[in-house]
Amino acid sequence: MITSSAFAGKKYAVLGLARSGAAAVESLLASGAEVLAWDRQENAREPFEGRVTLADPLEADLTGFDGVVVSPGVPLNTHPIAPHAERFGVPVIGDIELFALARAALPLHKVVGITGTNGKSTTTALVHHILKEAGIPALMGGNIGLPILGQEPLPEGGVYVLELSSYQIDLTRSLACDAAALLNITPDHLDRYDGNFEKYAFSKGRLFSMQSVSQFAVFGNGDPTTRAIYEVERQRRPSGKVAIADESELEAMQADWLGLQGPHNLENATVAVALVEALGVGRSQWEAALKAFSGLPHRMERVTEHEGVLFINDSKATNPDSTAPALAAYPPDPAINSGAPRIHWIVGGLPKEDGLGPCEQHLGNIAHAYTIGEAGPRFAELLEPHVPVTRAELLCEAVRAAMENARAGDVILLSPACASFDQFRDYERRGEHFRQVVGALTGASEEIQAALAQGGSV
Repeated sequence: MITSSAFAGKKYAVLGLARSGAAAVESLLASGAEVLAWDRQENAREPFEGRVTLADPLEADLTGFDGVVVSPGVPLNTHPIAPHAERFGVPVIGDIELFALARAALPLHKVVGITGTNGKSTTTALVHHILKEAGIPALMGGNIGLPILGQEPLPEGGVYVLELSSYQIDLTRSLACDAAALLNITPDHLDRYDGNFEKYAFSKGRLFSMQSVSQFAVFGNGDPTTRAIYEVERQRRPSGKVAIADESELEAMQADWLGLQGPHNLENATVAVALVEALGVGRSQWEAALKAFSGLPHRMERVTEHEGVLFINDSKATNPDSTAPALAAYPPDPAINSGAPRIHWIVGGLPKEDGLGPCEQHLGNIAHAYTIGEAGPRFAELLEPHVPVTRAELLCEAVRAAMENARAGDVILLSPACASFDQFRDYERRGEHFRQVVGALTGASEEIQAALAQGGSV
């Protein structure tokens, strides 16, 4: 695990003992800190009995504490821990801030920070993949993978690649990333910002205010808010230390990236290349790595191909902004089915907003839509004037109906534009269920699905 003498003899309270909280406690204890910790779940507290003071920070006198460490899931705009800590002048921080404070004790290294409403997991994984393919020691953490404090420190010359949600940035004060990226900002998670989009955008922008002007920053080019933050940073940084994504430079290569289809993944790759080039990775290294990248589960994931029909699991697309690029990824092609629309779109779930949003721009790519879940009837109303619609309700029914209608060259796309909680525990379980249904109906084994996801053939 990552430890630091910076914590020795200090006092911290940790609220929430799930993965990141538990890793923070272990790191602090191993560093010689005094820890008060609490979780409302008794089983989460059990591993720390006799090792820390088990008490709720909300009921504790925090005089003399150096910080209250909370999970990113704690809503600072409504949770009472924020005003309680403020009474004692104690900062409310997260595990990423502890990592930032521990950096001075680590072997010489660099940090990449990646944020954005959509695409940050794929971009983080892609940067990590390119670095490893280039022979550079790298770890991935933050909002993806294992908690960063729970991982073994990198040797000198290593790179920590962090996916950072706005919630994590809110809990961070001193993370000066050597290279940082903002992919996009679209309305989402606004309940945490009192419905105020400007507050949400300000949170994302704080990642760059923590950098020095000599550190590198790159921005997506798809929305006015991201471009506005880029303009601010362009004014304060010297030439060469700030960039905005120019997808045209890589567009001709994308056909060779089986794990990175769609316009959103072209932007993700463009930003990833800018980040790794800022760290010294050469063109020949990142070109080869892009071709070898297989993508992440539930994000434009190739599940299988059956009788010429491609099955794509994009369950992570939980709002129309993240679904629109998936619909754009498979336009009509004169060489395929005489240029007829070829997407069989499975859409619906628990809605985050009303309407089709940017998905409306890509209705010409849809051969047939299959609506599911709580939002199914509303999506059917919106889509029926434009495309054929089957009101399926259940995901398994939608897949079966899509298979009956699809022909060779078509794509059956699960990209729900909704949260999953009406029918599934989370988007991962929804995506896993899609895989299972597809496997059962096509006879594709898990081994075959894995090979196809890697770009193989059967």
